[in-house]
Amino acid sequence: MRLTDSEGVRRITFDRPDVLNAFTTDHAAELADHLSNLHPDEQSAVVLTGEGRAFSAGGDVEAMADREESPAEAFDRIAETFGRLAEEALSCPVPIVARVNGDAVGAGLALVALSDFAYAADSARFSAAFVRVGLVPDTGGTFLLPRLVGLRTAKELSFTGRFFDATEAAEMDLVNEAVPEGELDDRVEELLSVLRERPTRTVGLAKRAIHGNLGTGVEGALDYENHVQALAYGTDEHGEGVSAFLEGREPEF
Repeated sequence: MRLTDSEGVRRITFDRPDVLNAFTTDHAAELADHLSNLHPDEQSAVVLTGEGRAFSAGGDVEAMADREESPAEAFDRIAETFGRLAEEALSCPVPIVARVNGDAVGAGLALVALSDFAYAADSARFSAAFVRVGLVPDTGGTFLLPRLVGLRTAKELSFTGRFFDATEAAEMDLVNEAVPEGELDDRVEELLSVLRERPTRTVGLAKRAIHGNLGTGVEGALDYENHVQALAYGTDEHGEGVSAFLEGREPEF
């Protein structure tokens, strides 16, 4: 995995193009570590992308073939790697942007779903391909897919493992937009330029509230929203935003 930092944005590139950027459990744990080390005082966003012609082909099937373990051992391994990756992505305090340069399959598709924004090259294909190797969606897939694309569509994708293109992915809200391949970087940079101007800590609090309330009843959701808003009121970003408004200028977050 290759990390670069520029203008407050960390870019994480999956760099196993010879296997279409497939993930072993070690790679999932490594990405979880990288996401846990982001801070709103240092980064305004993190971009995930792949090297070569794929975003990520998901779990490394060759590694699966060599694995011998009990169900209990499998649970521990999954929870500490792909499960932890989902947890870190959902709680990451800076926005995650998926630059989907090519096919996103299995855990690769789940990573797209976990991201806060996703822009896909119109040549990219997607599949919840877990079922093709006798597995159920992981890396947060069973939690997020129904919330993004709807219950029936999530079942169809998970039960059939069919491939679909970036235009359909945008229509079902799996990605924000499908764009011509040559315009992908420009579209991602447009978003990053906006995120750089926003108070990252406040964005992180909003993300925390939205994710925290996904499965909560209305009373608990409102209580949690009030709690997070109270935290936002105490930030320097809020003070700067109010001052800038009263002084008729743009805030400097």
